[in-house]
Amino acid sequence: MQKFFLNVDSPAVVAGQGVKRKVIAHSKELMTCEIDYQKGGVGLPHKHEHSQCSYAISGVYEYMIEGEKQILKAGDSAYVPPNAMHGCVCLEKGKLLDIFTPEREDFLS
Repeated sequence: MQKFFLNVDSPAVVAGQGVKRKVIAHSKELMTCEIDYQKGGVGLPHKHEHSQCSYAISGVYEYMIEGEKQILKAGDSAYVPPNAMHGCVCLEKGKLLDIFTPEREDFLS
């Protein structure tokens, strides 16, 4: 099992217009990702079987979970239950830390 994940070994991938995603560390049970948003970047509404926590490292976001919207700023966080429709719009450039359980295998291919 891999124990250390170096930034230089984790390429960012385009995850939408104005959005880049980087897998930071993962195991079968847990995954962390850094999501870099440009102002106006959109995390399109979607759902998946994974539990997810999002932590705003920086920036401002209009975050939506199951139709309920909340403005998240640096230091704020959200919990997304499995199969809940969610997404966000970046109002001010920043980064989110997304944590999933189990890992998002689709992010590794």
